[in-house]
Amino acid sequence: MTANRLRRLAVGTILAACPAFAGQAAAQLIPIRTVPVATGDQFLTTPSANFGMAGLTYAVDDSIADGWSNPAKGALLSESSLLSAPVYYWISDASGRGFTLPVGGLIAGEKWFGGVTAALQEIDNAADGGFWAGGAGRLSDVSRRNLYAGGFVGRRLGSSAWSLGIGARTARLQAMDGVDLLYAGADRIVQSGSIDDVRLGVYRDSGRDRASAVLVRNSVSMTHDVTYVDRATWTETNLDRTRTWGVQLAWDRRLRAPGWRIGASLTANRKSHPKIPDYNIQNIPRDPGNSMAWELGFGVARSLDGTTAGLDVALQPIRSDTWQEAEDPVETTNGTTIPAGGRTIENAFSFLNLRLRVGVAHEFEKLGVRLGLEGRSYGYTLGQTNNVEGDFRTQNESWVEWTPAAAAIFRLGAADLHYGFRLTTGTGRPGVNPNRPDRASSGGEFIVAPQGPLTLVDTAVLTHQFWVRIPIR
Repeated sequence: MTANRLRRLAVGTILAACPAFAGQAAAQLIPIRTVPVATGDQFLTTPSANFGMAGLTYAVDDSIADGWSNPAKGALLSESSLLSAPVYYWISDASGRGFTLPVGGLIAGEKWFGGVTAALQEIDNAADGGFWAGGAGRLSDVSRRNLYAGGFVGRRLGSSAWSLGIGARTARLQAMDGVDLLYAGADRIVQSGSIDDVRLGVYRDSGRDRASAVLVRNSVSMTHDVTYVDRATWTETNLDRTRTWGVQLAWDRRLRAPGWRIGASLTANRKSHPKIPDYNIQNIPRDPGNSMAWELGFGVARSLDGTTAGLDVALQPIRSDTWQEAEDPVETTNGTTIPAGGRTIENAFSFLNLRLRVGVAHEFEKLGVRLGLEGRSYGYTLGQTNNVEGDFRTQNESWVEWTPAAAAIFRLGAADLHYGFRLTTGTGRPGVNPNRPDRASSGGEFIVAPQGPLTLVDTAVLTHQFWVRIPIR
């Protein structure tokens, strides 16, 4: 996606951010994005054995992470352990960084199983201050603190193959990475709020075939207090509210051919957006909205002589409708009147996203090595109806993100040490041309442009994860 296309479109926002708390936990939450914002791995707060295999999931087990995705799959745990998984991510061009220190444990009993985690996180804004002008920044502007906590518990049902589980996670946030870049011309942005996630899962292992289902309720409740300085200083409060109901059905089978396994899943998300922030970096006025997202996934893997190789394919058709409601009666160009509460602007987004993963792992006696590559293709069509001007326009946009990954696991007897990294390219940091000092009105007028032409600086996100697992035997 080029800067010129962004200037024509001016859609730069994360339409419906639905962060998860880890890469695997994101499996049931389908993100909706209209611009490739480089946000970093802020929500990677638990370890994953498949981190270096690009997060393969449909036909490859991940006993360390599966319980956070579906609490009933904690039944896959073979032993109890203590865990710590520090994460450091860095965004190129001095565009920001974050450090997370999580601690926790996993419990594997004969009937009961579960896990608990807590994490402290620090997020730093861009070294050059981003949109904040000149001088040393205030401590609260330069560095923000986030807190995370969660747990899950489950039980195997008698001697049957069934397991049930329930889990909950919460985040108390002072910052979500990338949000500051979506308010062009702001002097200061103070974020506060929370993300809460509850999951109920069921899992059945009949030997050759395995099936699972999980129900998810995810709530994003953030407040953005945005201060501008022009001839006067004023502060605007923007609310970011998204409520998601999600369900996922998954199945996998061990084939008769030695070492082969296939898997598939169907995921559905129903999102309501009671309030979407009025980001100045885009000129699409909107207030509430609703989205419906689907994911159809398929995977195949083979394990033989210590080597596991696999691939995942996921197709995501998504429909999102947002609109702006008139605060007062508005007269249209054809002489009619839109009453207060009527829709002045209506936006219809149709997405078709594609996600591909390939990964390979080999186990030596004391060492495990993983390699992987993920490709994500995003594409959508916007149809916008202006009921005030009586016109309609369409716009098509697409981009591709690539994420190579690698990891090594060292088995030392008393503990397992894991180091992995991944590099994401194809994303960027949106902004505006500083040579145009006129600021856009925050009132959401369709014809008002942001503070100068929109730009997109290509960046890369490098993430390091180092985790220690101490088995309790």
